Amino acid sequence: MNKVELMKTANEVRKGIIEAVHSAKSGHPGGSLSAADIYTYLYFEEMNVDPKDPNKADRDRFVLSKGHTTPGYYSVLAQRGYFPVEDLKTFRHVGSYLQGHPCMQHTPGVDMSSGSLGQGISVAVGMALSAKLSGEDYRVYTLLGDGEIQEGQVWEASMLAAHKKLDNLVVIVDNNNLQIDGEITKVNSPYPIDKKFEAFNFHVINVDGHDFDQLAAAFKEARETKGQPTAIIAKTVKGKGVSFMENQAKWHGSAPNDEQYAIAMEDLKKVGEAICQK
Repeated sequence: MNKVELMKTANEVRKGIIEAVHSAKSGHPGGSLSAADIYTYLYFEEMNVDPKDPNKADRDRFVLSKGHTTPGYYSVLAQRGYFPVEDLKTFRHVGSYLQGHPCMQHTPGVDMSSGSLGQGISVAVGMALSAKLSGEDYRVYTLLGDGEIQEGQVWEASMLAAHKKLDNLVVIVDNNNLQIDGEITKVNSPYPIDKKFEAFNFHVINVDGHDFDQLAAAFKEARETKGQPTAIIAKTVKGKGVSFMENQAKWHGSAPNDEQYAIAMEDLKKVGEAICQK
């Protein structure tokens, strides 16, 4: 995909996010919207995956460590062809295979059930170590929230990743500066995030998480880095693309009502029209 196609796809992913949380009347739109471009680049450019064969042995693995942002995760999986986009409307409904946290037993394309914050990166480290021990060349990607990295387990896992020289592991931090209780700086500041990962012997790259050129360069650099895991610190905007959600902590875990849904979809329609002019 070229850059404009990626932008269009990410906008469709954002529409799916709004569709899902509105239909469920619950969910986590803010951090899903902030990560939409990251999700899109991973699944449409970076990772070796095949929706027709979700469990193929040599596929790259993805672990959603910030497991509550399934509206974004499911939306990109749907856009990529793992299941119908229409099914996003069943999000969090009784009997749906698209529940509030990812479940590897029921949802095509999900490599790991997650939701307990801090634990996803530990699983990703285990997957990357397994590949090394087995002589396999698949890569492992995990997406963390910046509030999530307040968890001590994140740093235990990071210590082991560097100790084992897991250069097949890429940790992405969605740095939108907001968590459920407000600004991360006021709750329990993890800054400087890049220096912390450097201290744990990661190769660190800082990017604008909404710039596909920067994302492309970062993931290329990660592939070329040997002997160290890579941490990509992606500066993002919580609620990106929806006017009244941007940079608002209250949209961490709230669903839009019918009127707000209409405004959000109109916002994203305008974004799509602007992309088409490029």
